[in-house]
Parts: sequence; structure tokens; C-alpha cells
Amino acid sequence: MSQFNVSQVNYGATDEDNIVLKSYRVSVNEEPELEDGQEKTAAPSDIELSDAPSNIEKQPLHAGSPAKRTEKEAAEQDQFFKDGVRKIDYVLAFRKDTKEGEDEEKRAKRRKEYFGNLKEEGLHMEEADADSTAEVTEDDEEEEEEKITFIKIHAPWDVLARYAEEMKIKMPIKPNDIDEPTSIWSCLRKLPNPFALSEDYIKPESNYFTLAFVRERESEFIMDSRDSFFPTATRSRIVNEILEKCRYDPDDKTKFGHVHMVANGSLVAAFPLHDGDWKSEHSMLTHGPLNDRHLLYEEWASPKKFYKQQPLDLVRSYFGEKIGIYFSWLGYYTVMLTYAAIFGIAAFLWGCITLGSNVKVAEICDTEGVGSLLMCPLCNERCDYWHLSSSCFYSKLTYLFDNGATVFFACFMSLWATMFCEFWKRRENTIAYDWDLFGFEENEENIRPEFEAKAPDKRISPITKLAEPYISFVTRFPRLAMAVVTILFMILLVVAAVVAVIIYRIAIKVALARTDSEFVSSMSSIVTSCTASLISIIIIMILQNLYERIAVWLTNLELHRTETEYEDSFTFKMYLFAFVNYYSTSFYIAFLKGKLPGNPSDYGKIFGLRQEECDASGCMQELFINIAITMCGKQFFNNFMELGTPVILNCIRSYRGRQEAKKSKGRYEQWEKDLDLADLGPRGLFKEYLEMVVQFGFTTIFVAAFPLAPFFALLNNLIEIRLDAFKFISQLRRPYAARAQDIGAWYAILLAIGNLSVLTNALVLAFTSEFIPQAVYKHRYGEGGLAGYMEFSLSVFNTSNFEKDSAPVDSDINATECRYRGFYTGPNPPYEPTRDNWIILTMKLVFVLLYEHVIFLIKMALAYMIPDVPDFVRDQIRRENYLAQQALHEATLLKAKEQEAAASADV
Repeated sequence: MSQFNVSQVNYGATDEDNIVLKSYRVSVNEEPELEDGQEKTAAPSDIELSDAPSNIEKQPLHAGSPAKRTEKEAAEQDQFFKDGVRKIDYVLAFRKDTKEGEDEEKRAKRRKEYFGNLKEEGLHMEEADADSTAEVTEDDEEEEEEKITFIKIHAPWDVLARYAEEMKIKMPIKPNDIDEPTSIWSCLRKLPNPFALSEDYIKPESNYFTLAFVRERESEFIMDSRDSFFPTATRSRIVNEILEKCRYDPDDKTKFGHVHMVANGSLVAAFPLHDGDWKSEHSMLTHGPLNDRHLLYEEWASPKKFYKQQPLDLVRSYFGEKIGIYFSWLGYYTVMLTYAAIFGIAAFLWGCITLGSNVKVAEICDTEGVGSLLMCPLCNERCDYWHLSSSCFYSKLTYLFDNGATVFFACFMSLWATMFCEFWKRRENTIAYDWDLFGFEENEENIRPEFEAKAPDKRISPITKLAEPYISFVTRFPRLAMAVVTILFMILLVVAAVVAVIIYRIAIKVALARTDSEFVSSMSSIVTSCTASLISIIIIMILQNLYERIAVWLTNLELHRTETEYEDSFTFKMYLFAFVNYYSTSFYIAFLKGKLPGNPSDYGKIFGLRQEECDASGCMQELFINIAITMCGKQFFNNFMELGTPVILNCIRSYRGRQEAKKSKGRYEQWEKDLDLADLGPRGLFKEYLEMVVQFGFTTIFVAAFPLAPFFALLNNLIEIRLDAFKFISQLRRPYAARAQDIGAWYAILLAIGNLSVLTNALVLAFTSEFIPQAVYKHRYGEGGLAGYMEFSLSVFNTSNFEKDSAPVDSDINATECRYRGFYTGPNPPYEPTRDNWIILTMKLVFVLLYEHVIFLIKMALAYMIPDVPDFVRDQIRRENYLAQQALHEATLLKAKEQEAAASADV
């Protein structure tokens, strides 16, 4: 059969355009076309199935016993009806259970109505009979009624053509005659590339312009035969559209669709078939790929190909545009991370190289000099005085991420986020043209069946002038209000969890600081940070799963008109919650912890507990630890849950399937194998996007505190691409080929994160880092150096002025003065901010204003200079529109001539 796939585009590089002409691969299947004349095929007892052509041989596609068939022939046999001609476009599975009595009768009635409506739509159906060699024993007879029955579905030409016209599916009309312009990028692409895919298997494809299919103008399209015209992915999408709208209860218009049938137990599953096995007994070098699924595994999902570009056009052809765009975006994001990772590693290495020469670290670690300064206790009564040198390790750790290169890296990352979004928009528009997605949401996307069935009002469409379902704002407002209130409640729940973690941090730090062990006491800060971060990530996972269920209910309640509107609303809800959930602890450490601790005569308090103070070297190391644990821990957990759980469950189910097939001496058919796989689900890609966008936030919003975040994100994504590919190829049922014009609401979220990162990084550098205080000291007192900075940054306190119940009890140290962080007068009261405190605060505010204004101006300039659509793509769009108008004109003239000829003949 013919299969049309967009040609390979090199999305693994970040050149100017990476534009390859839109194209389709044509591979002809020589199977004969069906003719008229029908006969009945075998059917389940409770349904009528479509008729089969009478002139088709009753032999299977490949003759011979199963043992004699080749591996490839056996796989191909499972793709067709028993006549060997009609291709299986979808499979429905259901289980009869006579033990359930009345419930099973209701399900059987629903199935009969549903299957009857499918037949009226013109679909052909066939029951998957047991293998003729199977032996049924007496023990099996009791289980017969509980076995799963499979219904194979085939869409004939008239159904495909009717729905292709209704869904405005674009098909090829003319070879693309526009040559790619010569540029430095096109020349570079001709050089040997170790990351390029092997053309021995991923062949270059032909290029075509396309036009929305019209049955009356069938001859204008490039067509070898009707059987080969629509590719497999398009066929499954059309059949899914029919399955989604067919009703199963004639008395209730809200009862429709295979999704609801699965939910109420009438069906076990509904899915298109995989092409065959994803692995082969033979090497591709000697026998070639078994099918596209096997080829995708070898060239895409195999760990050996982790460094190769993705065969995105083959991914799109097999799984559909929606999944293809996700992997395009993920590949592009991963490539862009390489540049961020290089600069992040450079900033980190600069800290490692200059660590030994840093005056601040040297002063803290000098036990005979500044390091011997006596510091005020970190908690009330039970905590003792401590020496500044105890912070030596923390000061070294802080400097690795808070050094002179950090400022430049933060600026780079703020601009990187803009470049990422702008160049992705450009790439996305190129993909949208190559994959015929321009105007999909406006022209092709259909109304959701749920909206059509449940919308309480009707109105005349201003576009079509036809009556259509409608929900007024007055009707929708209570639903939206309920959604807003629920979201606010869940956000408050997250804030409450964060406050609980803060109280835990305060309590556990006090407990560790009070221990008699000097080592445990000295490590109190890092132990507190690590354990609190682990507790936070556990709370995050629990609340995320809870909120997802609530968000689904709220979004269903809102009754959105199209699937795009539904997904965008669900996405915004979930990300708003995820933002608060994942980043709230980091915001607390960066901007609240240690900012208002007071002084030993009047400590700041939270719920009656003394506030946490930052280490003498600052809070940057705690912010780094929290981000590292939350980011890396989340990624590890998600990867395990995404792949580990399906692998374990699939192994159990497939083992049972093989054992049953062996027991009955039958074949383990492809539809049985696919049923044993996990289902992607209606929002399968949402979790993939959410995971990556949350990661994007960690690599931009707080990157000033963790310059290695892009590097760890890069390592994760290199693994993530292959894990996701392996999961889609081997562990999940094949999803229907859904279409999407872009990455949806995620682009707006990415833009918002990029803009927010400018402000947050400016605030981290100004208020969390020691960058501004050190710069002020160098300018006013240090004569360009940091000698004496630590004493400058510490205030002196007279121990006789401790507030009540805060002085150390039973201390071995008889101290009259101690030091604490901040710029206050002392050692005697009043303890008021010094002039240096106000100067430093002013400079921090000035730095934030200058930083964000300069970066935003550069970001706007970059956004203006980078066009959203490449000029070459614009030319192709104009050329395609011209050809469409020309084809319409020619069709009109031809019709007029035919009418004139008919009129002359009548005369």
C-alpha cells in the first residue's frame, strides 16, 4: 500500500533553518483492490458484521502452516482480515462474563447497538477466530465465556474518502518544484556527519505539494491505487473519528464513543495494531527491517543510537503528528541544552580553578585568623557558641556555584531562554508546513463529541451560518468559578505543606545543633537541607497525583469545544499547580530564609520558633542542594515510573498470553500481543511535556544557584529520548495518529518561564548571592580586593544583651562578644542597620533594575530580528496556495465543459 511520510528533517542541529522540502514516501502494496459482491463473514453472537467480497480467495495472505511461514510473513498476516486483502485499521476487544448476569446483558446490549452503528457507517468488521489447530479441553470450556473476543475493523475506500473530505486531510497533488536556497547551512549539511541517520534504512523521500482531499477531484491527486492512497496512520485516525462519535445508547445522546465504552466495561480496549514485532531473530544487516516498528527500534529506540539524530518523519508517519512534534521539540531542547551545559560547566570549572585563590574562603578556613572569630549560637539555650572556621566546607561549596563567572552565566541563560523560544517557534512553523499542519486548529479540528452532546444551547455559527452547539458565558461562569476556587484551595494546600517543611527545617536543625557530637553539629545545615528536600519531593509527588485527578474533573466540567481548548485548559491548571508545588521551597530558600532573622537581642520568629539563619557563607549552597535533589530526584522517579512500571506489568501479561497460546497450540496473534501492552491514555503526552517543562524551569529560573543544572538536564534528556522511544515502540499499544499544530499551551508557558527567569536570577544574584556586598566592599574599603570582607559582613553583639531564653546554657565558653550575619551597629544597643546596610540594599535594587531592563531589551531585539516563519517556507506556502487555486480553477472549467457537452447532447 502507499504510505506518505514527510521527508527527514535534520532537527538535531541548530542551524538557520534546517528546511527540507515537504515530501511523502510512496511504497506500493500490490494487493488487489476489492470489487463489488459481498458475502457474510463469521460474527460474534451479539453483533452483525460487515460483508466480505465473494470473489476473494479464502486462503490466508501467506499460505503454509505457521511453522513454515517466515517471521516477516507471519507478522504481515496479522495485519489483514482472513481474506488477506482488507487491512486491519483498528481492533476492539471485549470480554463476555455470564457470571455477572444483568450487568453483562447491559454491556452486550450496548455492544450490539454500537457495532450496528459502526456497520451503518460503512465499516467492515471481523471476529478474530481461534487458530484452527487449537485444542479445547473440558477444563477450557468453563473459561470459554470469559475469554476476550477481538473485533477487527477495516475502513473501505468510500468511508475513507468521505471522512478524509470531511476532516480536510491533505494529500499530494504535485511534486515540489522549489529548490532549497544555497546557504552556508545547506553546504554544512553536505559534510560528513557522525550524528546523521543511516540512509541505508532511512531513505530520502520524494517531495510533494498537498491539497485537502475532495472526492469529486480524485483524479487530481497522486494515486497509485485506492488501497495504497491513505497511509496507515491516516486510516487509523479516520476510524478513530468514527469510533469516537458512534452512539451505543439510542435513548441517550451523551452515550457515545469507544472511550466511554471502555470506561463502562463494555469494551476492554480499542487500539490500532502495531506493524508487527519490534525485534527480530535476524540482523538488519542481512535481512533488513521486519517493518516500520522494527526499523524504529533499531534506528531510534536502541541505546546504541543514543548519539544519532531522530528519524522524525518515520516517527510522525507511525505515531502521528502529535507525538512527532513532541519528539521534535524534545530533540531540539536537548540540542539547545548542549550550549547551556558547556557554559555552565565552564562557570563551575572557573570556580574550581579559582577556589584556592579566593580571599573570602581563605579567611573563613583560617583557624588562626578570621576563622577563629566566635559566632553567636544558631538556636536558643541548648546551642553553644561556634567558630567561623566551622563553615569552611560550606564556604568552599558555595564558591563553586557563586563566583565571578556566575553573573555572566546567568545573563547568558536569560538570553538562551529567549533564543530557545524564538528558534523553536521558527522550527515549529517549518514542521507545521512540512507536516501539513498549518491551519489545522482553525480549519480541520472537529468539535469534541462531549461538547456536542452536552452543550445546553444552540446558535448559528458566524462562519458556516449553520446551527451548532454553544455554551454562553453566563452558563459557563459557575463552572469557571468552581475551577478557580478549587485551584486556589489546592495552591493553599501546597503552601501549607511548604510551611510544614519550613517548621521541620527549623526543628531538625535545632535538634542537630544541640547534639554533643561536634561532627553532627557542624553538619546540621547540610543534613537539614538534604532531608527537607527529600521530604519535599515526596510531598510533591503525592500532591501532584491528587491534583491531576481534580484537574481532569474540573476540565471536563468546563465543557470545552475542541480538543485543543480542552488540553490547553488542563495544561494551564496542572502547570500552575506544579509551579507552586515544585518551586515553592526553592523560592523560600532563595528569597525568605535568613532575610529577616533579626539580631540576638530580638530574633525574628515564625509560629513562635526562631527563624532559620543562613550559614556565614550564605544560603546559596542550601539553594543548590534543594534544586539538585528536587530536579534529579524527580527525573529519576519519573523515568522509573514511566518505564519500569509498564515493563513489569507487560512482562506479566505477555507471559500469560504466551502460555495460553502454547496451551491451546495456537499463535500468539498481534492483537493479543498489543492488548497485553499498556495504554498511553488520553493525556499520555501531558506528563512527558510537564516533566520537561518543569526541568526547563529548574535550568532557567534558579540557574544562578546551580550552573550545572543544564548539564544534568542534558544527561537526563539523552536518556529520556531513548527511554520514551523504547516505551512507545515496545511497551505501549500503538496510539491512533492524533494531529496537533504545535506544542499547544506549553509554548506560552515556556515564554513566561523565560521572562520570569530574568527577574528571579537578578534577585538571586542580588539578594541570595554575595555578589553585591562584595562589590560594595571592594569599591569602598577593599581597594579592589576582598581582604577583611568577612569581618566587614559580620556584626558584633554583646552577650549580656541576649533576649530572654536565648543565651547558651551550660556553655564552656565564657564569651563577652559574638558575631552574627548582617550590617548592624554594635556591640552595644541600639542594634540598628548601618549606613553600609542601606548602601548595599540600594545597590541590590539598582542591580535588579539594570539587569532586567538590559536583558529584556536584548530579548525584545532578538525576538524582533528572528522571524517566526523562514522566508523559504513562506515561498512554499505561497506556491502551494497558488497550485490549490489553479487546481480549483481547472476543476471548475472542466465541470463547466462537461455540463456544456451534456446540454449539447440533450439538444
